[in-house]
Amino acid sequence: MATVVVGGHSRDVGKTSVVAGLISALAEFHWTALKITQYGHGICAADGASCDCATADHSWAISEEKDRSGASDSSRFLIAGADRAFWVRTEQGRLAEAMPRIRRIVASAQNVIIESNSIIKFFRPDLYLSVLDPDTADFKSSAREFMDRADAIIVHRAKAAKPQWQGVSLKPAARKPTFQIQRPKYVTLEIIDFVRKQLVAAQVSDSNTSR
Repeated sequence: MATVVVGGHSRDVGKTSVVAGLISALAEFHWTALKITQYGHGICAADGASCDCATADHSWAISEEKDRSGASDSSRFLIAGADRAFWVRTEQGRLAEAMPRIRRIVASAQNVIIESNSIIKFFRPDLYLSVLDPDTADFKSSAREFMDRADAIIVHRAKAAKPQWQGVSLKPAARKPTFQIQRPKYVTLEIIDFVRKQLVAAQVSDSNTSR
């Protein structure tokens, strides 16, 4: 099994587009895709408005996506070619409660790709990619916490002369492979080649270990 996690430092930096792009480009892996959303008090962190992220019991919920309209992020995963797609919603700080169900989904899949930062606290993937946009000032604490765990960095071409985020050191990522992207293209041939080589190497290693 190949396992990939795609995280990022804020909302709307292209994490979903990177996941969808990898699913489409690496169709031979027959992906099961998960999007993990953490919410607080039923309020969306994007603009303070009510949203559909909160679950009925304010704990956690996992729903399998069936819609192929592209109206939701998990629907986009299906359109990109994922065999199955799931939306995981948890209250802030309660992802651990959903992990037994997540692990069952992972165990039943051929290969898995997950959109999340916080999952790294509970799950060690074969490959962890972090998406950064220097023109977006917000920087999630989870992205900072796990920056040193990233296997590669995907960085948007910046419009400003320097990053808009404040007090953030990228030293943990200084020696990691870095790939530059520019909207609307979120996945380049170089990224696809890197991911494929890393996952094939991981599978070979797992095969040798199990002998």
